Amino acid sequence: MEMRTNTAERLDWPVVATGPRPAPEPEPQDLTACLAGPNGLDLVVDLAHDLRSPLTSILFLAEALQQGQGGTVTPEQSRQVGLIYSAALSLCATASDVLELARGGNRLVDRSPTPFSVVETFASVRSMILPIAEEKGLGVQLVHPVPERRVGQARALSRVLLNLATNAVKFTDTGYVELAARPMDSERLEFSVRDTGPGFDPALLRSLYQPVRPVSASGRHHFSSSGLGLAICRKLVKAMGTELQVETRPNWGTRFFFEVECPLPEGGRPRRRRSLWVRSHRCPAAPAHGLCQGLRA
Repeated sequence: MEMRTNTAERLDWPVVATGPRPAPEPEPQDLTACLAGPNGLDLVVDLAHDLRSPLTSILFLAEALQQGQGGTVTPEQSRQVGLIYSAALSLCATASDVLELARGGNRLVDRSPTPFSVVETFASVRSMILPIAEEKGLGVQLVHPVPERRVGQARALSRVLLNLATNAVKFTDTGYVELAARPMDSERLEFSVRDTGPGFDPALLRSLYQPVRPVSASGRHHFSSSGLGLAICRKLVKAMGTELQVETRPNWGTRFFFEVECPLPEGGRPRRRRSLWVRSHRCPAAPAHGLCQGLRA
């Protein structure tokens, strides 16, 4: 019996015309090339947003734990949660610095001055730097004017003071960090953040406010190599109509300061300032929440 096969030789296969093959997709650029390209700034902004979202969740959860919403918190657990909160806040602030640098650095400056409390502003900053200061055995000294109710750019002031105070705690091994607001006249206050760290070489002043700085050859640098925090501080202080200044001496420390208009509210009377010494201890998380909301804006 004859076997029939259905093979290619017996079928009349149509001839498919073939044109030139499309060129293969180019290899994706590495991160350095992408950042250097025309869309590099957009990429950085997207990365900052992606980082800030989970960090904000960590901040809310840590704050809820510290307030006892998940049950009783022991002193040791409160200390550990405080460290988690401070670490997440530092990263969140860095992401916010990137966004602010991309926007021009003046988004946090209010359109018009509003009444605010210098004491509450200092307390918010203190509550966020105290966990790290406590671990390092540092004191936190506050100096504020009396009366302390003023009219000014509260959000911008809070952001600048937090950045400067975080740097001060980060690079100070012994002694204390001081936040101060001293009256220069009836209309102006001098805000300052001083630390008792090692100080730095005055030759570094030229590159102090550069957003990105190379790591020093010594292997130890007195300020973050990214420089984003100081760059944002300078932009915000300029947006408030003044200049950020610095003085430093070996074995004395570093002091950043600036003068801004902060008049008394209507009906206030100037009095002498007073000094309040606050040693490292656990502070309630509530004051930090308001300032942190400003960072997340």
